Amino acid sequence: MTYRSDHFTALLDACVLAGVLKRNLLLSLAEAELFRPRWSALILDEMERAIAKISKGEADTAKQRDQMVTAFEEACVSGFEVYIPSVDLPDPNDRHVVAAAICTHAQVVVTDNLKDFPEAELGKFGMEAKSTDDFIADTITLHEHTAFAALKRMRARFQNPALSTEAIINVAESQGLLNTALLMKQYEGYW
Repeated sequence: MTYRSDHFTALLDACVLAGVLKRNLLLSLAEAELFRPRWSALILDEMERAIAKISKGEADTAKQRDQMVTAFEEACVSGFEVYIPSVDLPDPNDRHVVAAAICTHAQVVVTDNLKDFPEAELGKFGMEAKSTDDFIADTITLHEHTAFAALKRMRARFQNPALSTEAIINVAESQGLLNTALLMKQYEGYW
């Protein structure tokens, strides 16, 4: 998939890709070309481990990874390792995330571990960290018509079981996507 040059780039952390709804919301918006998603092989490794833990080993993590890699061929960042030493984070194990973001010129790191990505450190590289909820809500607000068309296509893909907009909104609320759920409620008739 080739993205228009006027769309911004977002590095997606493993924690936002591990959950089914968050991953589907993010990738549906990316599929609609509302932003360019980026990740690294290390991030996908972490995502697979997190999915396996969440599903207690019942999910086919390799299949999910393969589907993402196939759908977003340009998303995987390589060569970022040279930037790791220049990143100073509270948890040194997270430096690879920012290094990948630097390498791909991402404007934002989408993560639910905001405390691990201090504003001052990311600011040095011209980027910021945003929670999944804030990122999705901002993306929807900026591109309402296209975003809700993407969410409608996402909802149609949920077949086993089929999910109503109300069910998706309830799951979003239960997972802390409160701003996103509020927008989905306001525009429920559109998707």
